[in-house]
Amino acid sequence: MAVAAVVAGPVSMASEEWVCPLLGVDPDAFNHDTEEFSAIAATLMRHNAISETLSTRPESFEPLFVRSPDGEVDPQPWCMGFYAVMKLRLLVWSRLLPPNGTEHLMLRPILVHCIDDAGRPLLPPARRTLGTQPIIQNAWRNIPATVEALRQFWMPIRFKRGA
Repeated sequence: MAVAAVVAGPVSMASEEWVCPLLGVDPDAFNHDTEEFSAIAATLMRHNAISETLSTRPESFEPLFVRSPDGEVDPQPWCMGFYAVMKLRLLVWSRLLPPNGTEHLMLRPILVHCIDDAGRPLLPPARRTLGTQPIIQNAWRNIPATVEALRQFWMPIRFKRGA
């Protein structure tokens, strides 16, 4: 979900910058012991857990996808959360957005499940296939590796020495 985009993304973000839009709370909620603060604390604990996992055991990272009663995976809510965080700093993420760039391929397993504000697929139909095979059906299986690849890609920029 959105928390993985914060951990694996190109820049560090203040908690209030991403938690407030994610949970729909006012920044003042960070200062009061309320249900909203409990949700904030749980979200920040998830952030820390993802960060720890990606730092120490990236191969064990597992996104928490929604599942139907019969066990089918629905990656769209997770991917839309990831994309929502990307949109908070879209200019910084823009290096990966040109569809003809090789770096864009890293985002495809996520973006293939996203829709724009009008409800249209974020990737045009031509970008939803690899050769002649549709990539949407099993793209969610590549998301754990995608998150780690994004983290590795951004790490030199995000953690520059002396910055």
